[in-house]
Amino acid sequence: MISVLVILAIVVVGAIVSVVVKSSKKKDRAKDIRSIAESHDLKKITMEHIDQMKDGSEFEIYLYRLFVKLGYAGVYKTVGSRDFGADVVFTDREGIRNVIQAKRYSSENKVGIGAVQEAFSCMRYYKAKKSMVITTSTFTDSCETLAGINHVKLLDRDDLIAIIKCLQKDDIAAIKNRIEAEPRMILESWNEMNRSELHEIKKDHKAEELLQKMKSS
Repeated sequence: MISVLVILAIVVVGAIVSVVVKSSKKKDRAKDIRSIAESHDLKKITMEHIDQMKDGSEFEIYLYRLFVKLGYAGVYKTVGSRDFGADVVFTDREGIRNVIQAKRYSSENKVGIGAVQEAFSCMRYYKAKKSMVITTSTFTDSCETLAGINHVKLLDRDDLIAIIKCLQKDDIAAIKNRIEAEPRMILESWNEMNRSELHEIKKDHKAEELLQKMKSS
């Protein structure tokens, strides 16, 4: 009986030691990632480090530092509250001011249309002519559509990874070309807005039926 208890005690102690060691290693790894993420050398920061950032504000700081390092003019980070939809502002090589909405989401959590709405609607407040959304994830189909209609630039996780790799190679021109490339446009021409035969989009026929019933009653 005593030998059985001794064996059980050894097993329990071994399990506890194993858990403590694993936990310690996990904490050490998180500490290493944190120290690199806070490093002054942006080249050392990888996508893994960005994924380990504790909140969106750290990602905003990263983007602010990135655009400063890229040599853009007029780069600044907006205040945390009452930013009206812009997290970072910069002026591109053509002298055009851009606003950036930053979204640090997990890879399985897609960015919705709210980000595009915020980025587009705040342009006049910041006296900007272009807007973009940069995320660590991807975008929903509706987000892609709304961005395409409103000429909002979208940069997703793959774009961010490509930017990080180019930065490690000091290929600044390639990064700027990716950032400043024209966004995907949905409408062929703004002349479509003047056509009298524009089709109705998502028309609520039930509302019309209700109105007709109210008129006839």
